Amino acid sequence: MLPAFLNPRKLQARIVAVYLVLLLLVQAASYWFIQHSIDRNARAAIHTELLTGEKVFLRLLNQNADNLNQPTRVLAADYGFRSAVTSGDQETILSALTNNAERVGASAAIFTDEKFKVRSSTLQSPDHFAAAVRRYAEQVVSAGSDLHQVEIIDGQPYQIVAVPVRAPAIIGWVGMGFPIGDKLLADMKSLSGLDVSLLLRQGNGQWRVSRATLEAAQWPLLANAWSRPSSNAAGMTLHLPQTEYSGHRVVLPGAPGQAPVTALLMRSVDQALQPYVELKWTLLLLSGVGVVVFGVGGYVTARRITTPLRVLSSSARRLERGDYAVAVKMSSQDEIGDLAQSFEAMRQAIQTREAEIRRLAYQDSLTDLPNREQFRHDLRQSIERSREEDVPCTILLLDMDRFKHVNDVLGHRFGDRLLRSVSERLRSEVLGERDILARMGGDEFALLLHNTDAKNAYPVAQRILQAFEKPLTLDEHTVDLSAGIGIASSPDHGMDADTLLSHAEVAMYAAKRQQAGTITYHPGLDSTSEESLTLLSELRHALDQQQLRLYLQPKISLHTGEVIGAEALVRWAHPTRGIVPPMRFIPFAEQTGFVCLLTAWVIEQAAIISRDLTDAGMPMKIAVNLSTRDLMDQDLPVKLEKLLTLYGVNPGLLMLEITESAIMDDPQRALQTLNRLHAMGLKLSIDDFGTGYSSLAYLKRLPVDELKIDKSFVMNMESDLQDAKIVRSTVDLAHNLGLTVVAEGVENAKSWKLLAGLSCDEAQGYLISKPMPAEQFEHWVRQWTPPDTTHEWLGTEFAAMI
Repeated sequence: MLPAFLNPRKLQARIVAVYLVLLLLVQAASYWFIQHSIDRNARAAIHTELLTGEKVFLRLLNQNADNLNQPTRVLAADYGFRSAVTSGDQETILSALTNNAERVGASAAIFTDEKFKVRSSTLQSPDHFAAAVRRYAEQVVSAGSDLHQVEIIDGQPYQIVAVPVRAPAIIGWVGMGFPIGDKLLADMKSLSGLDVSLLLRQGNGQWRVSRATLEAAQWPLLANAWSRPSSNAAGMTLHLPQTEYSGHRVVLPGAPGQAPVTALLMRSVDQALQPYVELKWTLLLLSGVGVVVFGVGGYVTARRITTPLRVLSSSARRLERGDYAVAVKMSSQDEIGDLAQSFEAMRQAIQTREAEIRRLAYQDSLTDLPNREQFRHDLRQSIERSREEDVPCTILLLDMDRFKHVNDVLGHRFGDRLLRSVSERLRSEVLGERDILARMGGDEFALLLHNTDAKNAYPVAQRILQAFEKPLTLDEHTVDLSAGIGIASSPDHGMDADTLLSHAEVAMYAAKRQQAGTITYHPGLDSTSEESLTLLSELRHALDQQQLRLYLQPKISLHTGEVIGAEALVRWAHPTRGIVPPMRFIPFAEQTGFVCLLTAWVIEQAAIISRDLTDAGMPMKIAVNLSTRDLMDQDLPVKLEKLLTLYGVNPGLLMLEITESAIMDDPQRALQTLNRLHAMGLKLSIDDFGTGYSSLAYLKRLPVDELKIDKSFVMNMESDLQDAKIVRSTVDLAHNLGLTVVAEGVENAKSWKLLAGLSCDEAQGYLISKPMPAEQFEHWVRQWTPPDTTHEWLGTEFAAMI
């Protein structure tokens, strides 16, 4: 049987194994990091040495050239030498060249005339050397100063020096050639400790080592490695057998058009790393000692842990059963004592977490406001306290407008940020010291006001609306805020929390429906809500029971006074309620989607009327209103095409009216549907223009044919100059876009005359006719006569607009 510390199933063995594995991993990582750092730093130091070596090598070359240039100048200036040149004494010239070359250590000396023709030379074949002297001399003349030039002569690198002989004009050139040989390279190695090699590129493109401080046997290997060196951040690397070198190339100045001589400075990487080998062995020894120490320590620690664990098992089972009341106690002061303290901390943490869970159940996580449940709890307490103290309490329930549209267009993340910003604004600008603000869910908030009745709560609601008048800007998006607010007070409107919330919600939806901003609950709102639900239920049977009626309101051309079309409107002939106007049932039909069936019925009836009028010799446009749900219906074009084909109606005689808000709910989808309808030949009109949120940039993209100016501008234009200017601007805008303009809400002859003067195309309103049953329309058209506006006086300001 294995000892406990060797049995892998025992906790004691696993603890020891974990200790050792972690230690080995840390030691291995440390060893790798140190090895990597040593290598990186050594290579960086080598790179610095190579850069310094380049400066030393070039300084040696320059000093050598300067040392050789001075004796050459002395010879060229020697009177006896110039006399020999002038007299043509070849023996004296050659003797002087030979003696001077031996004195300075030059292997080649030459004298040429001013045209660089060789007159005397220490070489048997001086042509290559003479050419090099000529190139050097021409560069000296061009540059105006001495040069340090290295040329390849007969396969070997030479330093070239050439000095003119003047009497006083230039009568020739003295040239000296000094081979760059082993002595210079040996001096370089003794000064810098670097190996130096001179490499020459041959005609076949291969490299050849001319001179080097390395052994001659390594020259071919060096030339081969030089043809494919590797590079890194620390410079160039060359691999020779059993040796790695870091190298640095120095291109020596040469003659134009000639392959330059390359001096390769090298430093052995292995030699640079040699001082660190002992450090590596020391680290390995320390790692071994650490493994032994950690193994023994892990064994002892494991023994101390496993022995008293049974003492804690009963405490663990108590916690498992959910018994958090009894504290976990142990007198041990070592690690087991710490474990016992951890158990105790866990018990306390679980208690805290359960308390946090209860808190989250009553707090909104997005805004950190109380949620609906907490608000109901606070409201119940407030109502109870109000009953005991005989004081009122009031709640304000608000629901934001167009929040769903913001969510759909800008995303739910933006919507969440908007809700947080709204909650912060309500906190900072509306919330009183004792008031309670809560988020009820979605975009709905509630405010509880203690010791406040409905009358005194109304100014608080107005402050909310005023706070919402300032737009919010998030991520360069500016959002206009608005809301509907319902007010309900206890005890006037209810004595329990649920009733009060229900009544506040009824008032809030009434405020949103009527766009009234704030409405205080009253019992009449309940009857209205019940009536609406009843009407919606009965509307589902109205189509089957043929209770709907089509009404038409004429449209007149302001240019000719003729009837050119009509708008189709729906009325509900309820068997007990009489004629129900559309505003009583259309909004609820839109909310439920039933409006699509109503629209289909109106379009079919309009198609029948259009066909009958055409057959009677009175073809004219019939306009039908489309709701947002109709516009989002991708099958609408197909349905219309079937109806038009069924009744044989010209598509150009059917005008579809769409409000700006319907388009802006989903602009891209709406544009797709409108383009398909336009392609079918149907006419399109923007209804209630001027009351929505569309931009002109978007408007010009819509395939519409007509704009209808909202009646709110038309009805007041004869008395309000600003409304008249808006109408004129709208007419001009529409005409510039190639659209016709219809003014609705024309109720007097003065408006007729003013619109005609502003070049408005068509008019619709009670001055012409109220909506009439469709079966009366044909007879009305035959009896129609335009109103006489010749005696209408517009006033100076309005007349000036025409």
